[in-house]
Amino acid sequence: MVPFIDAGAERHLDWIALTDALAAGHALPRAAIGDTFLYRDPDTMLSRAAWIDGLGSLVKTATIFPGNREVPNINGAVSLFSDADGTLAAMLDFHLVTKWKTAGDSLLAARRLARPDSERILLVGSGTVAASLHEAYGAAFPEARFAVWSRRPENARAFAEARGIEAAPDLAEAVGAADIVGCATMATEPVLRGAWLRPGTHVDLIGAYRPDMREADDDALGRAKLFVDSRETTLDHIGELKIPLAAGTIRREDVVADFYELDRFRRAPGDITVAKNGGGAHLDLMTARYIMDAVQGG
Repeated sequence: MVPFIDAGAERHLDWIALTDALAAGHALPRAAIGDTFLYRDPDTMLSRAAWIDGLGSLVKTATIFPGNREVPNINGAVSLFSDADGTLAAMLDFHLVTKWKTAGDSLLAARRLARPDSERILLVGSGTVAASLHEAYGAAFPEARFAVWSRRPENARAFAEARGIEAAPDLAEAVGAADIVGCATMATEPVLRGAWLRPGTHVDLIGAYRPDMREADDDALGRAKLFVDSRETTLDHIGELKIPLAAGTIRREDVVADFYELDRFRRAPGDITVAKNGGGAHLDLMTARYIMDAVQGG
């Protein structure tokens, strides 16, 4: 019987081990990936597929129904297939894979680019992804103090109270004091200004996923060394980079490296670094395989 792996698997999982698995996955042959969108206005079905020689293949389907009130707006399913014979190896909970993939993606970048002695971490946004980032960053930077900012101050206060952290009333001041900034908003216009960043800061940009979405302004990108998880899934598809590339504000060669070039994820002491999280299906595959192996081994 094919196993179904649900949220109960989290007791077997570890954020540091996940990022090590993501790094190992990028040492394998480059993934073949493909996305399919189906629309029934205002609803969307997105299927993302990936195949990595030596690891297996995966199809992750998401259904986005903005009008849902009694159930979540986003639902879906994940199918993981054997690399050896193509048989179905496991079905995994959609939300479990998405949580660990999304935060693990940015944690891998932060482990390579943020200063190891980072003391202050700012979460920009107070939703589900910010909660996952709080867990993930906390695993790699256990001594760091957290703050959270939201466009709705009441949401930031509730998030902070639930987790015993600080709610930041002023975004510019909080960014200026942070060693790591994790942006996870649904912004279409930049909320993060480059003028606020001080030398040595690392920024993870997570929220933007459509061609019209951005979280950081041109100044932030211009002052920083730029990194992405995947050139293929970010540069021409997500507004965070697509818009400034089209405007000539940045050049493709300004992106130093993606995860297939992890040896180039380096910083000098005074560098500002920005890593764009695009979260392609190959990362879902690596995450799902890590989860299955952790559960079966535990």
